[in-house]
Amino acid sequence: MTPRITGAVAGRVLAQLRRDHRTVGMLLAVPSLLLGLLWWMFDGSDSSAATFDRFGPPLLVVFPFIVMFLVTSVTTLRERASGTLERLLAMPMGKADLLLGYAIAFGAVGLAQSGLAVGLTVGLLDMDVRGPVWALMLVSVLNAVLGTALGLFVSAFAETEFQAVQFMPALVLPQLLLCGLFVPRDTLPDVLGAVSDVLPLSYAVDAMQQVQLSATWTADLTVDLAVIAGSALLALLFGAATLRRRTA
Repeated sequence: MTPRITGAVAGRVLAQLRRDHRTVGMLLAVPSLLLGLLWWMFDGSDSSAATFDRFGPPLLVVFPFIVMFLVTSVTTLRERASGTLERLLAMPMGKADLLLGYAIAFGAVGLAQSGLAVGLTVGLLDMDVRGPVWALMLVSVLNAVLGTALGLFVSAFAETEFQAVQFMPALVLPQLLLCGLFVPRDTLPDVLGAVSDVLPLSYAVDAMQQVQLSATWTADLTVDLAVIAGSALLALLFGAATLRRRTA
């Protein structure tokens, strides 16, 4: 892996995104719009603030995770279908350089995405958070990178964009159901609790809830962030190991 090549790949991806205004708009605006819709749904109810404070922080990591997974997997498949990916891999470039470059580029987009979402929820919608804003952004950005890494990983197995989207029910929806958003994880049946313990989105939701409730940095938060970052790294490594240099 060469930093110069990785940086060149990241720059190329960012340059492509600047020309694709609809994709950029979706990446940056959709999480904020969905969080705004959530606030609007509960506006006027007797427990509107408490309900938004309960669901807002977890969804601040869930929405970027889903959006980045979809966009990354489809974008990579589009490049494979057009032959661009095969031409890139024919150059003196490692597969890890390619995937890490994509992760850095979409991670930068995730930083902007998280800044908008956190600014909206904390600054305008008055979401109750005791921890620092930068910690909210850190958890959100790491989860956006995780979604990117998983999207790159599944793109190595899918043959078409439609197949890439089909991985969402298999990899994303189970994590959404078992992450603690709907039912506390400690009340899940034993088998489902064990499954939840190995799903990275569970640790992202835990981390966001800790930032919401505690003004200090905790050891549990460090563990959660390490699991998220480690899961993203593993997904990139597996993606590099399974990525084909030639399109079948």
